[in-house]
Amino acid sequence: MSRFAHLTYTAPVREVQQEQGSLAANDRRLAGGDPGPDVLGPAEREFVGELDGFYLATVNADGWPYLQYRGGPPGFVHALDEHTLAFADVRGNRQYLSAGNLRTDDRVALFFMQYSTRTRLKVLGRARTVALDAEPALAARLADVRTDGRVERLLVIDVEGVDWNCPQHITPRFTVAEIEQGVGHLQARIEELERENRRLRGGVGDS
Repeated sequence: MSRFAHLTYTAPVREVQQEQGSLAANDRRLAGGDPGPDVLGPAEREFVGELDGFYLATVNADGWPYLQYRGGPPGFVHALDEHTLAFADVRGNRQYLSAGNLRTDDRVALFFMQYSTRTRLKVLGRARTVALDAEPALAARLADVRTDGRVERLLVIDVEGVDWNCPQHITPRFTVAEIEQGVGHLQARIEELERENRRLRGGVGDS
């Protein structure tokens, strides 16, 4: 059973599944009826906490979707519990498209991607903005790890659906930190071999 499937497998989607021969394979995700909100388990919470960015989709008053990238240090998106994500929303280009969209439709989609491991997590939820002085304890908690800049509001997402996606067609990409870590191991090995080479060359004349 999957709340994510119940939210996304609309009648037109089921029609296409039927046409393409995948209806039966997807039926098991709907078995037993709507189970209620999906849970953010340990794996989901750990994955979100390791990432330095994600994509946030909202819907505007005219029905158009809008996608925005949000970035920060790993852990800037906080899993408050098994059903809630939150982060401190900092000032950007001051267009306020996502913030404005949430005034008419609180539904959001979050797309978390780890390119180096070809892993992705999709989250559906309902978002609400919280003024900084409305919940001081929450503001302090979210400020512990946050994106640099002026915090304008808090964004809290009540999770409805969660879905891990397959790695097919994800091109591996690596951050500067990941590359530096990998290169660091290689550099250490090179230095070790160079020391060994000097030692061996130095002993040639002793034989």
